[in-house]
Amino acid sequence: MRWGLALGLAFLYAPILLLVAYAFSGGPTPFEWGGFSLRWFAALAADERILEAAWLSLRIAAGAATLGTVLGALAGYALARLGRFPGRGAFGALLGTPLVLPDIVTGLSLLLFLVAVQAGLQGVFGWAPARGAATLLLAHATIGAAYAAVVVQGRLAGMEAALEEAARDLGAGPGTAFLTVTLPLLAPALAAAWLLGFTLSLDDVVVASFVSGPDATTLPMVLFSALRLGLTPEVNALAAVLLAALGGGLGMAALILDRLARVEGAPHGG
Repeated sequence: MRWGLALGLAFLYAPILLLVAYAFSGGPTPFEWGGFSLRWFAALAADERILEAAWLSLRIAAGAATLGTVLGALAGYALARLGRFPGRGAFGALLGTPLVLPDIVTGLSLLLFLVAVQAGLQGVFGWAPARGAATLLLAHATIGAAYAAVVVQGRLAGMEAALEEAARDLGAGPGTAFLTVTLPLLAPALAAAWLLGFTLSLDDVVVASFVSGPDATTLPMVLFSALRLGLTPEVNALAAVLLAALGGGLGMAALILDRLARVEGAPHGG
């Protein structure tokens, strides 16, 4: 059992570790060791096209994570605190759909929707905005909202409603009770949801290929295009940087969720 698990993990992660190792090679070919060197990271830092794509990816990821967290938090709060309102089952099912749909289905459906919206605006106003960074941000925010709703709903389900009721009994209004009791308790879940949305947006290439325009090329799209033209040592360096960024984001999210679990499992003082 352990050997099977070890072999499975090695099959998954050995190629990734090999790619990262060769990113520090000074050789002119991708998988030929030429001595330790940072020359390809320096070449990567001097590539204006990659820097522009990276800056665009960071802006879109931050905006999508923020918008997705806000929308997902509102949806998760509605599912956890508003009881059985009409259409609750359908609302919850539709909210979780992006979690199970393949990326290519999500991207294609969003593309068809955007084309229909553009055609409608063109017919009514004679003008329609082109697909670009804004449409990509909205698409990523929609996907991130589904993850945020799950995290927030789970956090609210594990919270003691008595804390909010005690604040209300002491004279706090609904808004004051939410800001002083509920929101601080939700802060770790909101931070984890934001990091998950940021990471999902930063490494997406399938949905971005459908909904972005020619003026909105993200960093994963640049990497994918470079791979189609042929692997270079600079691509190794770019992949290593992406892995470090995404691993850091996921690691922070895992630490926040672990801390949240510890707080929930700690005994409450009298």
